[in-house]
Amino acid sequence: MELKKILETQSEASWKKYIPTLSIDCVIFGFYETSLQVLTVKMKDQEAWALPGGYVQKDENVDDAAIRILKDRTGTENVYLQQFYTFGNLKRSESAFEAYDDSIWNKQRFVSIGYYALADFSKVNLIIDEYSTACEWHSVDHLPSFMMDHRTIFDKALLTLREQLNHHPIGYNLLPEKFTMPELQKLYEIILGEKLNRGNFYRKILRYDILTKLDESRKGGAHKAPDLYSFDLEKYNNALKEGLKGSW
Repeated sequence: MELKKILETQSEASWKKYIPTLSIDCVIFGFYETSLQVLTVKMKDQEAWALPGGYVQKDENVDDAAIRILKDRTGTENVYLQQFYTFGNLKRSESAFEAYDDSIWNKQRFVSIGYYALADFSKVNLIIDEYSTACEWHSVDHLPSFMMDHRTIFDKALLTLREQLNHHPIGYNLLPEKFTMPELQKLYEIILGEKLNRGNFYRKILRYDILTKLDESRKGGAHKAPDLYSFDLEKYNNALKEGLKGSW
């Protein structure tokens, strides 16, 4: 069934189920083969891509709504989720529904709460629902055309993620359980979009005391096998709450 027909059919129920004028858009980041990725959705009958999103039910908290939306799209709740901005410009979303009757739920003016999420790429299930024809990861360096103001939402999310690196740890939800120091540095460089000094990075990240050096190394390759590390989850979560001192 075409998207317009689906939304027209569901409009009356949406008015009863959801809080009017309030929506959620999620920027879901993943890390794959030395590339920072973002999850995108192609809606039915649309050429441009969208960020995963949805509405807040009248009987649920806003954060719970974001968790529900993430689970519906990725099949997992085990992600780091952070509210980062509110988007409320006039006509930010109405243009996508110009062919709809003015009374349709989706054509109303919506203020959207933006969340960004950090997800384990290998554990995300790409779910195509009744509203979409595709759900795919895209490299942040090669993004498709976005519908409505979703490029603005993405840009703000990436900027916020980069700013957070100055005050909070990143990596637990993006890297495998065991990783090397070069892999962690590469993740930070890709997010920041700049090269970091190897010695300074190692000293600084170790000074934060959020890593556990494992009694094993990464086998293979012509060079000396690099040591493996994991995050000390208790100290990592404490640093998320209290922040880190210094910046990159």
